[in-house]
Amino acid sequence: MSEASHDQSGGPAHRTVEMGVAVACIIFGLITIIGSMQVGIGWGAEGPKSGFFPFYLGIIIVLSSLMNLNSARTIDGEREFATWYQLKQVLAVIVPTAVYVFVLPYTGIYIASMVLIGGFMMWLGKYPLYKAVLYGVGVPVGIYFMFEKWFLVPLPKGPIEYWLGL
Repeated sequence: MSEASHDQSGGPAHRTVEMGVAVACIIFGLITIIGSMQVGIGWGAEGPKSGFFPFYLGIIIVLSSLMNLNSARTIDGEREFATWYQLKQVLAVIVPTAVYVFVLPYTGIYIASMVLIGGFMMWLGKYPLYKAVLYGVGVPVGIYFMFEKWFLVPLPKGPIEYWLGL
């Protein structure tokens, strides 16, 4: 089925999305500023305190986001940001990736990567099972040798990797 046949009007307005992102960034900047003030933003005997640089970055984030929020007010309110079908396609990547990030500390990078790569290949790429398994296992094995054996950089492991002695 082509994208045109899935294209449904009525997606979120471009102005609404831009303003929402600007407000979210303002909130992030304020959280950064508040957290920085809690750990100290001044100058100590050893140099800047740990909140010094994040504090000023938070101010830059808030000021930039206020400019973006003001700019977003001028965008045509009827202009569509994306169709619901397009947003669904984006979520088809974001949701499994977020799950991957969440389970990674519990499973380790290799097992989580095998499932993510193989799952994406079969679900979104429509590859046959044998190719999904081949690449789903092959890429993490290659990464294991490259980082752990050749560069001597340990990556996060889970119970299965420890059981296998990796």
